[in-house]
Amino acid sequence: MPPRSAPHRRPVGSATRGTTNPNRLRRMDRWIADAHGAALRRSADPVAVDLGYGAAPWTAVELLDRLRTVCGAAEVVGVEIDPARVAAAKPYEREGLSFAHGGFEVPLGAGRRPALIRAANVLRQYDEDEVAAVWARLCARLAPDGLLVEGTCDEIGRRHVWVALGPEGPRTVTFATRLGSLATPSDLAERLPKALIHRNVPGEPVHAFLRDFDRAWAAAAPYAALSSRQRWIRAVSALSADWPLTDGPRRWRQGEVTLRWEALAPHG
Repeated sequence: MPPRSAPHRRPVGSATRGTTNPNRLRRMDRWIADAHGAALRRSADPVAVDLGYGAAPWTAVELLDRLRTVCGAAEVVGVEIDPARVAAAKPYEREGLSFAHGGFEVPLGAGRRPALIRAANVLRQYDEDEVAAVWARLCARLAPDGLLVEGTCDEIGRRHVWVALGPEGPRTVTFATRLGSLATPSDLAERLPKALIHRNVPGEPVHAFLRDFDRAWAAAAPYAALSSRQRWIRAVSALSADWPLTDGPRRWRQGEVTLRWEALAPHG
């Protein structure tokens, strides 16, 4: 008797709105290339997953192009829970770029484990108390030196906040913005990832951080005469006296600041 085929398993998760725009995730992608490029080059299988890429495949196409600037062997698999979106993306497949139907189970096949999972604007629709389980599930799929980047941005990528996680769990939080569009750093609060967005209230670390950031920004106002970049660098430098930042002026110049997750982790 021939072996029975494995039963079809329903993908884990729910479809997103599918909103996407070209270049929307450029800030996240550039940070990933800088922070994770060396790990991708070391990997024997540098496959990255664009999880929940949306109604159009632009973000997966762009991710491959950006990763290949730091790792020529990089491969990207776009994963979507909506089969119609996968079918629409298939014509864009090429060497190093493919699309698959799936969800949080991250179906790569053949025992492959991703060196990178990027999940942008995916958990926004979930409840806060669901985030930890999703993080744990995705982190368990990572290769030993892999990275999960999960966060939220606005529709055209001017403001973005993400959490970077390794197989062991969350490591850092990054705030990134187009500096010319920023009135105060706390404007970024509207793009906090689901794990933090409801914690921007007095008594929570993320609220204290954004409060201190606004104060440092106000104190750095004279530097605005030079440029918004110089003002940002000065404000972030002042923050480093009290907050555990993990980057330096080279990244601050890009309108970024990254700090350890423990400093912003929610209470309770």
